[in-house]
Amino acid sequence: MRPIWNGTLAFGLVVIPVKLYAATQRQNVSLRLLHSACNSPVKYQKWCPACNVSIESEDIVRGYEYEKGRFVVLTDEELEAVPGPDAHKVEILDFVNLADVDPVFFEKSYFLEPREGAEKAYRLLLESMRQQGKVAIARVALRARETLAVVRTYRDRFIMLETMYWADEVRQGQELKVPEEAQLDEREMKLAVTLIETLSAAFEPDKYKSRQKQALEQLIQQKIQGKQIVAEPERAPEVIDLMEALRRSVERAKAESEAAGAGIKQTGAGSGSSAGSGAGGTDSGIGSAPAGR
Repeated sequence: MRPIWNGTLAFGLVVIPVKLYAATQRQNVSLRLLHSACNSPVKYQKWCPACNVSIESEDIVRGYEYEKGRFVVLTDEELEAVPGPDAHKVEILDFVNLADVDPVFFEKSYFLEPREGAEKAYRLLLESMRQQGKVAIARVALRARETLAVVRTYRDRFIMLETMYWADEVRQGQELKVPEEAQLDEREMKLAVTLIETLSAAFEPDKYKSRQKQALEQLIQQKIQGKQIVAEPERAPEVIDLMEALRRSVERAKAESEAAGAGIKQTGAGSGSSAGSGAGGTDSGIGSAPAGR
């Protein structure tokens, strides 16, 4: 991985030189836009509709639309003079409980790596936050934009930075019509709780796959191989009442759970006599959940 930012992580008078790395990467299937007549990739020009001409990057300035069709132009010098945080500093403001920070505020995740000579201070901050069960609220500038961030531990090994939305960027949803209270049937409530309990499991991110991505990749390969594609007809949804839907869902979840359990037992029976099973046996990876936020 290549660092996208070099700077310092500061709390109090302690300054830790660090590098910043992106912790996530989209794995989408990339599709290009083509001209249907010749299948050539489409290119876009920067076009001024008022002057009816194509323009170059050096002819473009930035501005703010303060009224419909009216703009005030801001020069690069004026924008650079706007006060902001140190461009190479993660400034810790407060330490808070992670449970107090709603996930709606989280935006993007980054790894923080200590630079040479900063390993001890890095580990000190990591262990201190872990023992106290705290995360840090910080201010940082990334790509010329000031952002709020959470600095937290990850897997008891890394310090991570999560960029956040500001409070005025998070919608409150006050205009949405959601029920404050409802008359709930006790039988429906019991079935709903049973369904949740039956479907409860340790979080294992590797078991969740994008069915859309897999289907799209398969479609692309079939097209490359010249196979004829036949779309499956859509099935009309079955309309059933809430109680019946809950009952069927519980039955299906239990059946799937029992089938999965039978598969694990069969695998264990086939390998139980193996000398290489070790002290942990075949259950060493079952029931353990990776460390979360």
